[in-house]
Amino acid sequence: MKYIDVHSHIFPAGVAEKVIHQLESYYGYRWTGSGEQDDLIRCMKEGNISRSIIFSCATKPQQVPVINDYISSLQREFPDLFIGFGSVHPDYDDIPGEVQRMKDYGLKGIKFHPDFQQFDIDDPRMLRVYEEIGDSMILLFHMGDPKTSFSAPERLAHVLDLFPGLKVIGAHLGGFQVWDRSQKSLIGRDLYLDISSTIVHLGLERTREMVLQHGADRILFASDYPAIGHKQAVEEVYSLGLPEDMLEKIFYRNAEQLLGIEV
Repeated sequence: MKYIDVHSHIFPAGVAEKVIHQLESYYGYRWTGSGEQDDLIRCMKEGNISRSIIFSCATKPQQVPVINDYISSLQREFPDLFIGFGSVHPDYDDIPGEVQRMKDYGLKGIKFHPDFQQFDIDDPRMLRVYEEIGDSMILLFHMGDPKTSFSAPERLAHVLDLFPGLKVIGAHLGGFQVWDRSQKSLIGRDLYLDISSTIVHLGLERTREMVLQHGADRILFASDYPAIGHKQAVEEVYSLGLPEDMLEKIFYRNAEQLLGIEV
């Protein structure tokens, strides 16, 4: 079996420890990895991962070009391991220019974390971003947070209604810790859902139910490193007891088709 991970965070060595501490405090549980380059590569090898989508999110407008430079440099250094997704902030002053710069870098998508970036997914400021990008890049959204409504599944459903041509991945099976709302608003819609940080919280039976409801053709394997290690993430998906053809789609075939690659 081959494995493509569509959800790995990565941070520069100087800031990784601080960021991990903040994430652990926010979510209330211990993360397993350091979030740094060498640890990510080690973790991928331990889980026999062929490629990982990597990203970091700009929580301030001025961080946008810095992060995109950083992610693109890692993609250039490790082209056989990393697929870079860039970052955009709704208050950045030249979104069209930065989108073009990401395309020139060869970044295939953009990762949004509405809760930490402090915007509603269907905020009017963001609609111009989606219009600018169209179907030219993949949009990966962190989904779900019981503390805020920024990343509510209903908001992404609204965006899908407004922009049906977008290439969208909804992380965490469409709604971390708000899976009832994801099941109501996103399951069965025309978007991909990744399965990161889901099984351990939602449980095998409910996860399997939602995966089958949405369709294995639109589910993507994802680790959420450094929250969960790749080996553990792979084992969790196998524990769902899905047939081999579905596992192949989830582990790599769907990602190959979406990303236009072959591993």
